[in-house]
Amino acid sequence: MKIHEFQAKETLKKYGVPVQDGIAIKNLSEFDGAIAQLQERGINQFVVKSQIHAGGRGKGKLYNPGNREELIQEGGVKFCTSVEKAKDYASKMLGNLLVTHQTGSEGKIVKTLFIAEGLDYKKELYLGILLDRGVSKNVIMASTEGGVEIEKVAEETPEKIIKEWIEPSVGFQAFQARKLAFGLGLEGAALKNFVPFILKLYKAYEETDASMLEINPLIITNDDRIVALDAKMNFDDNALYRHNDIASYRDLDEEDPLEIEASKYSLNYIKLDGNVGCMVNGAGLAMATMDIIKLAGGEPANFLDVGGGANKETVANGFKIILSDKNVKAILINIFGGIVRCDRVAQGVIDAVKEVSVTVPVVVRLEGTNAIEAKNLLENSGLNFEVATSLHDAAKKVTSVLSV
Repeated sequence: MKIHEFQAKETLKKYGVPVQDGIAIKNLSEFDGAIAQLQERGINQFVVKSQIHAGGRGKGKLYNPGNREELIQEGGVKFCTSVEKAKDYASKMLGNLLVTHQTGSEGKIVKTLFIAEGLDYKKELYLGILLDRGVSKNVIMASTEGGVEIEKVAEETPEKIIKEWIEPSVGFQAFQARKLAFGLGLEGAALKNFVPFILKLYKAYEETDASMLEINPLIITNDDRIVALDAKMNFDDNALYRHNDIASYRDLDEEDPLEIEASKYSLNYIKLDGNVGCMVNGAGLAMATMDIIKLAGGEPANFLDVGGGANKETVANGFKIILSDKNVKAILINIFGGIVRCDRVAQGVIDAVKEVSVTVPVVVRLEGTNAIEAKNLLENSGLNFEVATSLHDAAKKVTSVLSV
């Protein structure tokens, strides 16, 4: 689960991590009150930040959602020393469409702003924490190239990324924090302030069951304080039952409606840009299915994992969700019958197709327990299925029906 920047900062503050101060608003009528509160705290320069679940906000463009040809403003993050100018920026951001390199051309409507303190600083750094699945350890990545996309740094100047892996049985140690500080070239008060900062940051990452924590940029202020100027946190969905406060941060407006609908039925769904709907069981098989569709010349329209209990209900709900995407021109069902028997899946597919109005060609490949019985059921159902004998055959058949 993703959360907004202001929510990430609220979370980090609970762990004593120094963050940029600010107040979130959802309506322009709240702006004056937010500014008054910040001024009471001695803040007299401001940053107006659009809150969407995407990066690149500062370089994004705001458009009129009713007329995408009308450019309202360049930049979804604006610094200013004037309250009047800050309010002008806020009025141009709220309710308009922000398009960044991460949102794609469809963009996202800005429904929340973070009115934050404007900080003077002398250096931008990068910090990120995530799980390195290759070695099954958390890794802290740091770089002197703050404010720049870490992917770009990794591609162009990988030597500028410092990595420190954390032994799960030992935890993050102070000497590792100092090692990162030295690697970033910190000294004096900045080095002294960095060590407790990163120790608290890692504690926040670990205790909230975060799957990713990124501070970009992390700044060194003119008086050598270390402050999180930005904050991005993602969380393990399977651990949210332990964190009701974090679960309450979920913003359904930022999620794809079909993904929300799928979650109601315990289906894992991610929309893609192609025209072949994919219904599979198991994430690994889903990835392999999408790969072979592309190799056969097709384009997957989604990732839909029905899990280990593929039956009439899950298949029917899967059909409804896939067919809600108007770009879908064919469906490939690829199920491995290990725990679940293939003949039961086949009967579930038959019953679901009778229940749901499926208007596109359906290719079915079932392999595993009772696969032969499943094939006979499908072929004798009287329904217009294309039954495949292998994954390669399934991909060929689903791409061939697209050209008919």
